[in-house]
Amino acid sequence: MSRPTIPTETIDPDLVLRAYAMGVFPMADARDAPGIYWVEPKQRAVLPLDAFHLSRSLARTIARDRFRVTADTAFDRIIALCAESADDRPDTWINASIETVFRQLHARGFAHSVEVWDGDALVGGLYGLALGRAFFGESMVSRARDASKVALAWLVARLRLGGFALLDCQFQTDHLATMGTVELPRSAYSVVLGEALGDGVAGLVGGAPVVSGDWSALDRLGDDAGDASLTVSAGPSGKRIVQLLGQTS
Repeated sequence: MSRPTIPTETIDPDLVLRAYAMGVFPMADARDAPGIYWVEPKQRAVLPLDAFHLSRSLARTIARDRFRVTADTAFDRIIALCAESADDRPDTWINASIETVFRQLHARGFAHSVEVWDGDALVGGLYGLALGRAFFGESMVSRARDASKVALAWLVARLRLGGFALLDCQFQTDHLATMGTVELPRSAYSVVLGEALGDGVAGLVGGAPVVSGDWSALDRLGDDAGDASLTVSAGPSGKRIVQLLGQTS
């Protein structure tokens, strides 16, 4: 029996924002599926921001600036790359409806991406939704060794610095477990989600949440926050990211 779906034309940005605020998110059966369905897992994967596991090898890769990492410079390309089939993932749950609505949410400042570059080639990254002090990771992609791990590490550093309280990874995988994700039952997740959204839920539609994490805080940080000679555009180096990830609250 096929899964009940919602026709493409009925999904809109405000509907998606309300769904995430209630702990529900959209998926599709396949890339070419005509509609979406709503998911509320019994067990929710979350990555406690202070429990991110930075292996020595990944720390070296980041510190050496093996890749160039940016944010929100190629959102459309990242979501399209995440939606592409690959040898280890012949089909994806990102259909045209989801791709379109997240592009709209990006234009409104809710959806964000982290991009990983090898020279001029886009080799990995991730995208997701920022709401209040919660970030809902939607999908990661890698076309080069460690590219998705690097993207996740930079995301965690960005969320820590920006005062976020929740990184929702949706479903647990062996790969995510090695990075520090844990599973929460639905009831416990609802409590954590409520704390991360706070009083901002009432202002979701037509305005930003009252209490929000600062997604752009990392972009204003140079290698030494006290060095006024460093430009904002330069951003932090990989070594600075490793330092940030080594700090705990």
